[in-house]
Amino acid sequence: MFSTLMVRVGEVLLPGDEFSCETDDTISLTDHVKPEKVVCGPGLRRSGDRLVVCKSGVLRHKQPNVFWIDSQQRRYVPAKGETVIGIVTTKSGDIFKVDFGGSEQASLSYLAFEGATKRNRPNVQVGDLVFAQFIIANKDMEPELVCIDSSGRANGMGVFGGGGLLFRVSLGLVRRLLSPHSEIRSDLDQLFTCELVVGMNGRLWVRSSSVQQTLIIANLLQSCDTMTAPQRRELFRRVKQGAL
Repeated sequence: MFSTLMVRVGEVLLPGDEFSCETDDTISLTDHVKPEKVVCGPGLRRSGDRLVVCKSGVLRHKQPNVFWIDSQQRRYVPAKGETVIGIVTTKSGDIFKVDFGGSEQASLSYLAFEGATKRNRPNVQVGDLVFAQFIIANKDMEPELVCIDSSGRANGMGVFGGGGLLFRVSLGLVRRLLSPHSEIRSDLDQLFTCELVVGMNGRLWVRSSSVQQTLIIANLLQSCDTMTAPQRRELFRRVKQGAL
C-alpha cells in the first residue's frame, strides 16, 4: 500500500478511490525490511485492509509515512487540539457560547483563561474575538474550548481583535500559512509589517499600520486561494512596485 500511495502523490483523487494491501506489504521470512505503516490524514479513511478516499483533492505526503488529501474545503469539522478563531455570541451564567463556523456552537468556561478565578473573572463581552483551542471535539458531545494550554498559560490565546479585520479563506490556504517554511508568509513579510492570527477553522485576522494596508493584505491572502506559486509571486512583485 505504501509504494502504491507514493506513486500517486501529487495526483488528483476522487471520493471512492481505493488502495488495497498488496503482497509487498506482507511480512517476508527472507527479507529483513519491515512493511511500512501508513498514517492516514484528512480525506483518507481505513476500511479493513483497504484505504478509501473520502474527499476530492490532491494526495500529499510527509516524511516518513503520513498521507492526506489537500483540498479547497471551507466547511470546518472541529478536531481536538486545533486552535481556532471564534466569536462570542452568548453569555449564560459561567459559560460563553462561541461561534467557530461549525455546525454547532462551542462552550467556553470563564475559568478557561489564564489567571481566572471566581473572584477574578475575565472581561469577555458578546461580539469579542477569541483565539482558543479545542479540548473536546466529538461528534457525540458539545465542543468545548479553552484559552490556556496544559500548563495553565495563555500562550497567545485569549481575547483579541481590536482594530483589525476578520475574513475567511479555505482550509487549504490555512495549512499553507501554518507550515514551518511558508512561502506566502515570507513574501508577505517583505511587503508589509502586520499582525496575523490564523485559525484552523479558515478564519484569518490581520492588522497593519493603516486601514489601507490592512485591506490590501486581506485581498492578497484571499487571492492566494486560487493562484499558483508563480502567479502569487508576480502579484506580490506588482504590489511591491506600486503597480496595484
